[in-house]
Amino acid sequence: MEKHINVVGVLYIILGVLSFLGAFTVYFLLRLIGNFSDDPNANMVLMIIANVLSVVLVVSAIPSLIGGIGLIKRKNWARILVLILSIFNLLNFPIGTAIGIYALWALLQAEVAAEFQKIKHL
Repeated sequence: MEKHINVVGVLYIILGVLSFLGAFTVYFLLRLIGNFSDDPNANMVLMIIANVLSVVLVVSAIPSLIGGIGLIKRKNWARILVLILSIFNLLNFPIGTAIGIYALWALLQAEVAAEFQKIKHL
């Protein structure tokens, strides 16, 4: 099960990094489109949308990164965090659903829970 814990940790780190990249891409693309627009109202609306979407993506990326790093370091709180994130990821069809199902399967195994409890008491 060690391998599965590491794989889930890496997958959540990758999801976090991709969310950061998505935030920057959305921000810069919408700002660029707004700059090409001759309408100041359209530019303002695109700027607001770019800011809001970027903040949402960055805020959603932070728990994934923290949870993935914590799993690799075998922190019990990270296991709980990633379990919660996995439930939310089930709604992100199709990639998030697959990652969420895999993470739930891997982290809900009795031997994984026992391993994290054992590490907690050391």
